[in-house]
Amino acid sequence: MKYIFWDFNGTILDDAKLCFDILNEMLIEENRPTVTFEEYLMIFTFPVEAYYAKVYDLNKTPFKVLAHRFIERYQPRSLALSLHQEVVETIKHFENKGITNILLSASEVKNLEEQLSHFNIRPLFKYILGTSNVYAQSKVQVGKDFIEKHKIDTNGAIMIGDTLHDAEVAKELGMDIILFTKGHQHKERLKNYKNIDSFDELIGKI
Repeated sequence: MKYIFWDFNGTILDDAKLCFDILNEMLIEENRPTVTFEEYLMIFTFPVEAYYAKVYDLNKTPFKVLAHRFIERYQPRSLALSLHQEVVETIKHFENKGITNILLSASEVKNLEEQLSHFNIRPLFKYILGTSNVYAQSKVQVGKDFIEKHKIDTNGAIMIGDTLHDAEVAKELGMDIILFTKGHQHKERLKNYKNIDSFDELIGKI
């Protein structure tokens, strides 16, 4: 193993509850029914527009309006969150083994850099791969462009994420996937893939 591609939101940053809270705040403002956290874990998906379509009337309030409204609340509040337990130690463990850690996120890269600097984990990653906008679309093309540019053999790479989309991304990029079950999707949805409940489990799997 030479490369580990890490998702950020829900995998490294423990932000599912915050996203759930903001979702319900925004639903109330739109006079829409709120959801429970369990329901959130069952409906969250990518692209985020598809998830929003399940709970909002996008004909009434366009997705792009909602996306900007969300990120304006999310970004400052995300800096008060915590990272998942043992994730930093785990990333350092693989770094010490000579593995290159790469961050691959659907987040807008400037917001991502702000979060990484705030949590003092920017140096853990040799490369930071994010998107150019706040609409949380697929990160497949971002990953493909990077792999092609750096001529990476994906047989020596693996991705760590927390959603079925991460599994789809890994498949598109030609690498294996391990999913963390305490992120943005219910464990039941991840059962058909290799998964972990805590990061200390990861060390024995790679």
